[in-house]
Amino acid sequence: MGLGAGRAGKAAGPGWAVRLAMQPWFHRICARIPGLGAVVRSEGDALFEVVQGFVRSQALLALVELRVMHRLADGPLGAGALARLTGVPEPRMAVLLQAGAALRLVRRQGDFWALTTRGAAFLTVPGLEAMVRHHPVLYRDLIDPVAFFRGETVPELAGFWPYVFGAGGAADPDLAGRYSQLMADSQGLVAEDTLRLVSLRGVRHLMDVGGGTGAFLAAVGRAWPKIGLTLFDLPAVVAGARPGPGVRIVPGSFRDDPLPVGADAISLIRVLYDHSDATVTGLLAAVHAALPVGGLLVISEPMSGGTRPDPATDVYFAVYTLAMQTGRTRSAEEIAALVGAAGFGPIRMRRGHRPFITSAVTARRM
Repeated sequence: MGLGAGRAGKAAGPGWAVRLAMQPWFHRICARIPGLGAVVRSEGDALFEVVQGFVRSQALLALVELRVMHRLADGPLGAGALARLTGVPEPRMAVLLQAGAALRLVRRQGDFWALTTRGAAFLTVPGLEAMVRHHPVLYRDLIDPVAFFRGETVPELAGFWPYVFGAGGAADPDLAGRYSQLMADSQGLVAEDTLRLVSLRGVRHLMDVGGGTGAFLAAVGRAWPKIGLTLFDLPAVVAGARPGPGVRIVPGSFRDDPLPVGADAISLIRVLYDHSDATVTGLLAAVHAALPVGGLLVISEPMSGGTRPDPATDVYFAVYTLAMQTGRTRSAEEIAALVGAAGFGPIRMRRGHRPFITSAVTARRM
């Protein structure tokens, strides 16, 4: 067996920079060299941010659940007043406020505490608070991360979003309402970024498939008032839809029912990452069948960075969709491949300026 054959299928060893970084003596030397010392400290800070990430998230959850930032929105308060309002002992409230200050959500103002601009933004950005309050479900699923990644657990999130398993899962109006509200809370930002990335010029009629209660279509209606609009989603979901005047609402399941025809553009907003490749393939085939030649397909959702992993989408969304047990967070290139296989082209990939909100892939029906 030759040398090449012996190495077949075996990855090369770590590069020289990695080998150096694994040597404690190298870090001691770098710490004493001007310029390099700052780099070493920066890397150390970044590593500790990774280590303490879950504590930051839990401190944020406590601030949200205790409505600390909400209470400060009316003006500064002392730690004692906040302790009494929240039922938290004052020494513990002091620790929480100090943590909130470290996260730059609140700040000390003499003997009082006040809201920062970041804290104010947190209260006003749609969907952020709902997302944080929803996190305990995911935290419980990750309490044993090794078992989770081995696939040995039954994630709670899989039961929280049963609509992704089919129409029957969303038959519970309460469950559908909980899902729809969480999606609607964040859909404003998604719509804003999507419409910044994608032009609907020339579109006569847009159908939003899996469009929830119509938040995206409402934004489209404001930006493009002359475009006809159709909302298609499960019956229990569209029962609470309020997309605005003139929007046609069609209840149905894209798994089981053919899509209505007549639209020359179809949007899939935060839909694909909820579903398996098999379901996505079927959906794209249905979209292809429903569109005329030249019809526009718009896909918008958080996407994996692919060969350049993204710290938001390849950590948060990738793990979240894994816990759902049905979908996965795909890269724009993976989505483009599925879209091309369904008969669409040319395909354009547009990375969002806030990838944790959304990026977009567009294509034309051939």
